[in-house]
Amino acid sequence: MNLKQLEAFAAISSLHTTTAAAQRLGLSQSAVSRLLGQLEEDLGLSLFVREQGRLTPTREGDALVQEVETIVDAARCLERHAQQLRLAGSRRKLVRVMVPNTFAQFLLPAVMERFYETHRDAVLEVFSGTYDASERALLSREVDLAFVRLPTRMPGLSVKWQFEGDSVCVIPRTHLLADSDSVRPIDLDGVPLVLLWRQSAMRHDVDMAFRNARVSPTVVAEVHSVSVACAMAERGIGVAIVNRLIAQCCDSERFVMKPFVPTINFATGIASLESEPVSTTCDAFGACLADALTNLRTLRDNA
Repeated sequence: MNLKQLEAFAAISSLHTTTAAAQRLGLSQSAVSRLLGQLEEDLGLSLFVREQGRLTPTREGDALVQEVETIVDAARCLERHAQQLRLAGSRRKLVRVMVPNTFAQFLLPAVMERFYETHRDAVLEVFSGTYDASERALLSREVDLAFVRLPTRMPGLSVKWQFEGDSVCVIPRTHLLADSDSVRPIDLDGVPLVLLWRQSAMRHDVDMAFRNARVSPTVVAEVHSVSVACAMAERGIGVAIVNRLIAQCCDSERFVMKPFVPTINFATGIASLESEPVSTTCDAFGACLADALTNLRTLRDNA
């Protein structure tokens, strides 16, 4: 039994699929399945059963979840402390941040460039993950700052910068709906769709909109990243329904964004751990990130 196996167990128990767990851990789906199999063999226990496409902990697995999460969180705290000690010797200042994958790809490079102009003694470590993963990473002290959806699901977090967003359809410019003022579920009846994964809050709201309109969505792809959804829409694979603020990062000349009606509103923010005030270096990075997100909102409002 090793830490990687325990991390796989904890991720699967939280997300209920090996695919989602693999994305969180930065591994392949087969690697996560292999780690789970090894852990079950080492413990001599069956930890999960498959029910309607989801992995649900067995009685034995459920009994171990809290203890495993405690071990994993403790190991991450130890790793973080060790890294801080290493950096202290070189007088570098560590900033750990977790953001959506789309931000990490398309927004953070410019933010980091601006931040390093005045903080050349800093070291930035970037994680990407879901909103839930961001909250857990803060509470386990794995990161200093994280982009979260509001209101947060877990107590103990402090949010200094907040942002508003809404839902949009990402549509290729050559699509019949590209000239529409807005797009409703009825307009998407029979239209191929690229949607976010089923366990996401956004997907829940989108599915509810289609059910209320009595329309069955034609889903051709489910993805875990807004940038992937936009890339698929850009190539004509399907119309994507995503958060405008995040999609604004990967705006392209080959697609347009149209309001999705009924509007799904989002409140998001940059959070830290309430019980531990962030360092001045972390606060400065948070301000740089907040400025970049505010500029995205300005682009939206002027569009």
